[in-house]
Amino acid sequence: MPKVTEKYQVTIPKEVREKIGLKPGEELEVIPLNDNEILLRRKVEKIKNPLKVLLGSSKEEEIPPEKIDELGEE
Repeated sequence: MPKVTEKYQVTIPKEVREKIGLKPGEELEVIPLNDNEILLRRKVEKIKNPLKVLLGSSKEEEIPPEKIDELGEE
């Protein structure tokens, strides 16, 4: 069972890290649920333009909603 160190650090067990694919350097939110429980939640980056990520576009451009609809119909 993990223990809290003098610097208030806790090691996440290897089985848990592997199960969720946690990598060194990732940020976690620490949320107190009550006096005895906390929730650790991976902090997820919000992507401004998910279509750019999916299509791999190298130039930055704003895509109008109509264009997104057209691409979805193809």
